[in-house]
Amino acid sequence: MIAYAITDPSTLHFDNLTDDIKHFATQADMILYRDKENLQYEQYAKLFIDEAKKYSFDKILIHSNIKLALALEADGVHLTSLQLDQIAEAKKQNLFVIVSTHTTDEAVQAELSGADMITYSPIFPTPNKGKAKGLQALEELKKLIHIPIIALGGILTQEQIDASIGTGASGFASIRFFLAN
Repeated sequence: MIAYAITDPSTLHFDNLTDDIKHFATQADMILYRDKENLQYEQYAKLFIDEAKKYSFDKILIHSNIKLALALEADGVHLTSLQLDQIAEAKKQNLFVIVSTHTTDEAVQAELSGADMITYSPIFPTPNKGKAKGLQALEELKKLIHIPIIALGGILTQEQIDASIGTGASGFASIRFFLAN
């Protein structure tokens, strides 16, 4: 099972970066630096990558910026559902590619375009993310997609993780789960 930590300003504090990354490393196989509002994203991404490389994460990713992922020698990039057309470019650059998907069509397109993995969300109720898809939708998607599917959205408990894995998902991603555990 893949445990994928998605960071944001509520879970990653640069004045405590070493301890925060160390905390994630005890629980997550993969980690993403994501901060949609940081005007100094590139500077902080470098600090993040340098610190994360001290630990044994399987993959260290940058959010939505292929050029930055390459420049910082990240393992890959996590693209948004609006960046499906950028998958081929990221793969051409030998980056590991995860794509956020929210519909069956997006998931199928991501796979056909060469993504290595997708997140599918929201599985459980999540603030400001619309109606939850639910476990049945995750299970149905697994019948259509052959690349790993990572359940995302509202995952706060081990029971939710177990239920997601029970549908055939390859793992889970979360922001708040890693904050609480």
